[in-house]
Formats: sequence, C-alpha cells, structure tokens
Amino acid sequence: MEPSRHLAFDLGATSGRAILGTLDGETLDIEEISRFPNPMLPIHGHLHWNIFALYEHILDGLRTAAVKGVRIDSVGIDTWGVDFGLMAQDGSLLGLPYTYRDPRTEGAMERFCAKLPKERIYERTGIQFLPLNTLFQLEAMRRDASPLLDVAGDLLFIPDLLHYLLTGVKKTEYTFATTSQLLNIHSQGWDEELFEALGIDPAIMQEIVPPGSILGTLTDDLARRTGIGPLPVVAVATHDTASAIAAIPAEGEHWAYISSGTWSLVGIESKTPLLDEKSLAFNITNEGGVENRYRVLKNVTGMWLLEECRKRWSEAGQEPSFDVLLDEARQARSLASLIDPDYPAFSNPEHMPDAIAERCRESGEPVPKNRGETVRCILESLALKSRFVLDRLQEASGRSIETVHVIGGGSRNSLLCQFTADATGRPVVAGPVEATAIGNLLVQAMALGRLENLDALRAVVRNTVQPAVYEPQKTEAWDRAYARFAKLVTN
Repeated sequence: MEPSRHLAFDLGATSGRAILGTLDGETLDIEEISRFPNPMLPIHGHLHWNIFALYEHILDGLRTAAVKGVRIDSVGIDTWGVDFGLMAQDGSLLGLPYTYRDPRTEGAMERFCAKLPKERIYERTGIQFLPLNTLFQLEAMRRDASPLLDVAGDLLFIPDLLHYLLTGVKKTEYTFATTSQLLNIHSQGWDEELFEALGIDPAIMQEIVPPGSILGTLTDDLARRTGIGPLPVVAVATHDTASAIAAIPAEGEHWAYISSGTWSLVGIESKTPLLDEKSLAFNITNEGGVENRYRVLKNVTGMWLLEECRKRWSEAGQEPSFDVLLDEARQARSLASLIDPDYPAFSNPEHMPDAIAERCRESGEPVPKNRGETVRCILESLALKSRFVLDRLQEASGRSIETVHVIGGGSRNSLLCQFTADATGRPVVAGPVEATAIGNLLVQAMALGRLENLDALRAVVRNTVQPAVYEPQKTEAWDRAYARFAKLVTN
C-alpha cells in the first residue's frame, strides 16, 4: 500500500503549526511546514481571537503543502476548547470570538448555578465547573444583554468556524462539543434544560459528528487559490487534548496522562464516565475522546505561568531563553517556595512574576528572590499539583495508577518530568512532544480507512517515537513538601 499523506493544523492558545505527516506502513513521519503566532487581541477592554488571521495562516499552510508537489490525502484542524463565534442568518460572523480569558465571565458561573444547582448540571453534563466554559460565556452574554444573541443564527466553535470557512459545512465534532458543558452526557445531544435556563434557542447549535468524520472538501475557490486541489476536510478529534490523548503510546489501563502545554490536563482514559458525588466534589470532568472513550481529567494551569514570566522578563530587556531559565532553576534551592498553579490571581495578571511573589507573601511561603527561584517554584508546584489531581482521580475511579505519560511541549522539559516523577512517586514516560499533531494526523488516516481503530493508531505511535523514562527520586523530601503544598490548594 502506498504511503498516505495528511496535513494537520494544530492551533494553540498562543501559536499554531501546520504539520505534514506521512503514514508508511507502521510508522509516521512528520514535518513542520509552517508556524505562526496566535495572540489574544485586546479591543476596548475585551480579549478576542483574530479568526480571520488564523484562516489566512491556514491558507498559507495549504499553499506551502501544495508547493511540495506531493499528493495530500486529507487535512484536519484541532484547537483549544470552549471558545466560539456567532453567525448571522446570512452566514456572516457577528464580531470576533471572545477568548476564554476575557474578564466578562466573572460571576457568570455563580449566576447560572443559582438557576440550576451544580448537582443537576453535573449529572447532565459530567463536566467540571470552570468560569471559562461555553455555558458560562453564554450566561455572561445573556446577563449583559448582548444583542448578538438576538440575531445569531448559528453558534460555531473555533474549529467549526474554520471548517465552515474552508468547506461551507456547519457541523460540530463530538470531542469539542463535550468541552462546552452544553452537551447531555446521557443522550449525547445538546441539553435542552440548560438552553432553557440560558434563555437561548438550542436551534443555533449544529449537528454533532464523531471524530474521524469527513465533512466535505475545500471549496472550489480555495482548492484553486491554494493550488492543493479538492482536498477532503476531516473533523478529527478537534479539541487538541482529545487528539493528544489519542496519540499516547500506552497499553493496558493502569496509566494516567499529563498533556503538558499552556494548560496541563491531568487525567485517565475510561470507557465510562465518573458522575458520582465524589467526582463532583473533586470537580473532575468527563470529556469525550476517540472511539467513545472518556477523558476523565482536571484542568491545571500549566506552562502559562512560565510563558507569562518569560514575557515580562523579556519586556524588561532580559530576553532569557527557556534553556537558560531551566539552567537557572536547576541551581536554585529545591522545594523552597510553593504555590497553587490554579490560584485565581494567576489567570491573567499584568505581571506574572509579581503575582507569584505576592501570593507567596500572602500564604507565608518564602518569596522567590530571582528568576531561577521563580521558575523552580513554578515547576515544582506544577509537579505537586499533578500528584494532587492523580490522587483524587485514583480515589474517584478506584483504579490504580502505575505510570504517568507526559505528552506535549512539557514532555521535553526534563526538569519538569523528573519533578513529576519525584512528586508522584511513579515512573514518567515522556513523549511524544507532538502528540496533538500526531493524533490529528492519525485520526485522519482512520477516517480514510488506513488505520482500523485506536489500538492500531497507538501501535503506530509506539513504532514511531522513543519516549524518555524518568524514575522517581528523593521521594521523602517530596512527600514532606506535598503535605505543605496541599494546604495551599484552592481548587
């Protein structure tokens, strides 16, 4: 069988990439062909996504792929979760989509939960309570009497919008739909009770399709303008974490994962959701995965903390590379200062290093004195928060966790991986770094019949990547630090 070639657009909350993948028998070869920024766009006190800039970057990626002169069999897009745009009846976009970090959602979750109790919402959706969820973004719009809700004909999530611009097709892929907290986990359809409480007609929502669905092809105009031809567009696991989890090179079931990037998604894979009182108390989410698996997890603020610190240091003229910062962290004293990465003040502060220092003062932790101590505080705290979540997942599921798979950008951070092994007392298997793009590419291959199922997909990943393994060390010191850390946790 000839190799198949697929093009993945992996769009994160700070940047995006176009990745070309070639599936040849039992291995996958990948090549990054373009990379582009995706900054939040501040307009009159609100934060937006420039969806049209993303669209142009995707067209540029298609042109770059076309220039290579090889046959491309399909294209797929994955993005971060929850965010959406509203469209008028004529198909025009009603303003730029808001970002999940926009402050408009303040108080919206509490307002909605006064209409329907949390227990009822969780029973129907199985989704953790986060102010950024689509449910509460819509509640904020209703509270603020947004005129857009009165004229909207369609709600399209970010990947849906991009699919529509490429194909003219309006549909929503299942794994992304689950992130919204608008999907009924039992019926697998949009939950009418939630929409009634919002005062919004669920008719604005789209048909839900499973990951690996072929939506259509590029429009004739785009096929001609990009030079790539009538390329099939696949609705992959369009939520980036769902694509990443599909590409974990794991076997059996006694493993957990940390998808480490701007967010750190800490979870297990399950064939059934966790919907009892304990999982609600732990605020555990049950998001959709490939082949009807559930991503039972919690969101933890991840490398956002370090990215924001580096940004502020760069603005001050220091411009340190990540390698330099990690070297400085290695020289800093271990377990000196700890924070809860999910402390609300870290959501989008003006100056992250100052916010971390201030939180240490408030909680009685030693204040980091320099960059190295700040970076070490972040990484050690992330490792300890992973242990905190894994302990609760193990308790709620009744499943023993013996190994932790770290995937995504954080898997190449050897210091963070070692800290995670030390903090959790479990071996850490690190890689693949490009898990999201690999999952995107291989779900496309499944859609075209080149791979039979998820097990076959993961076998390709195991044949392709060679993960690094980190064994736990100095666990007694980490156990003592964990007892201290647990008292700091607010979420």
